[in-house]
Amino acid sequence: MNDLLSGPPLTTRRRGTVLVVDDEEGVRASIRAILEETCEVLEAEHGAAALDILAQREVDLVMLDQRMPGESGVDVLPRVKALDPSVVVVIATAVRDVRTAVEALKRGAYDYLIKPFEVDDIIALADRVLEKRELEREVVSLRSALAGGNVEAVGFEGLVGRHPEMTRLYQLITQIAPTPTTVLITGDSGTGKELVARAIHRRSDRRNAPFVAVNVAAIPETLVESELFGHERGAFTGAHARLLGRFELAHGGTVFLDEIGSLRIDLQSKLLRVLQEREIERVGGQRPVPVDVRVLAATNTNLRAAVRERTFRDDLFYRLNVVPLHIPPLRERREDIPMLAQHFLRVYAAKNNRRLDGLSDDALKRLEAYAWPGNVRELENVIERGVVLARGTQVDITDLPPEIAGATPLPEGVVSVRIGTPLAEVEQRLLDATLAATGGNKTLAAKLLGIDVRTVARKLERWEEERGADEPPPAPAPEENS
Repeated sequence: MNDLLSGPPLTTRRRGTVLVVDDEEGVRASIRAILEETCEVLEAEHGAAALDILAQREVDLVMLDQRMPGESGVDVLPRVKALDPSVVVVIATAVRDVRTAVEALKRGAYDYLIKPFEVDDIIALADRVLEKRELEREVVSLRSALAGGNVEAVGFEGLVGRHPEMTRLYQLITQIAPTPTTVLITGDSGTGKELVARAIHRRSDRRNAPFVAVNVAAIPETLVESELFGHERGAFTGAHARLLGRFELAHGGTVFLDEIGSLRIDLQSKLLRVLQEREIERVGGQRPVPVDVRVLAATNTNLRAAVRERTFRDDLFYRLNVVPLHIPPLRERREDIPMLAQHFLRVYAAKNNRRLDGLSDDALKRLEAYAWPGNVRELENVIERGVVLARGTQVDITDLPPEIAGATPLPEGVVSVRIGTPLAEVEQRLLDATLAATGGNKTLAAKLLGIDVRTVARKLERWEEERGADEPPPAPAPEENS
């Protein structure tokens, strides 16, 4: 499934534009020499000239001298931000004046530099700013595509859907991928946790290094340590040669540990050491081996409950749960089912050399009515079956499994729950469905449900905490009109 859904490779970062505003020609020449290989460097002798350039050109970074003829850098700064609020401005000064630095930051400066500059500081600053600007453009592009319902055109690393929770997931992936932080991905089996991990890897600076996926639960318990950390020759019976473990094979790249909750308690301490010390010890080895890997982990179980039951180490949980990402089950984002079904139909029609127009309306209604305990993986298998069995130009009800063909279609705007579903889950699903129907507009959702918008906000906040929050804040919702 992952190969079929893999997204397009990332494009190379575009060449940035830097504007150096300084009355000293030597300073401008020095910065130009440092950055001209990676950036287009523009120059201005004073604030007025800088404003003229900004009125005509898109600039990523403005390096603004504090002391210049005419207006000071701090005074020019608000006028620069008024022309382009997204431009990054750094104040440069020859004096260590804390008040000036604080005032510059209050007025919108990204940072400040003390003269004389170090070459490495200038390069590092430009790299940070260009990465920040590139990330902002990706988020804007993604939001625009999602607002237009054109997720397929974006092809967000193989992830398909435009439910508000999926939209937020795409934005979080884009935000955290360039960082080295550890991520814990949660969700029911079949929701696509490995796809999310691969998306993070492909959008990170490790994208050209190995991505090594390990399903911890699928490895015999006696072999887990050797598979993860490797072993030396003669470490145990049958160890006829040195074996490199998954962590060493992923050196420089990413290790994805699926079903992390099944890891033996004694090996949890070894994994904790890897995360803390960035080194492993092979079975039978006499010395630690340094490894440079980013760790992404996933589970479909409640690790917080496992911590309470003492089957999972609390210190390891907190090390893994730096940034938690939750993937909603398919039953909570039914409006994505038609998009996913059409996507899989195209994939398997091409694979089986079939020419199909799509799914019949009746077949689509049955797919939307089904509970999907196996989530996206189950839907993919059902569509593959339908493509193979279809006798006409469309996949019809008769091409679906009996349990799905017999599902009662839901009237439009109806949320279905099974008898015995906990009331809290019913409430959450109803609010999620209403938010999806209103495009994420909390005010309108609150009106439809007959509750206060603050109640909606509190419930969403509480559910995030129960999922293991401490995530980065969600992207802004669409503008809410009363």
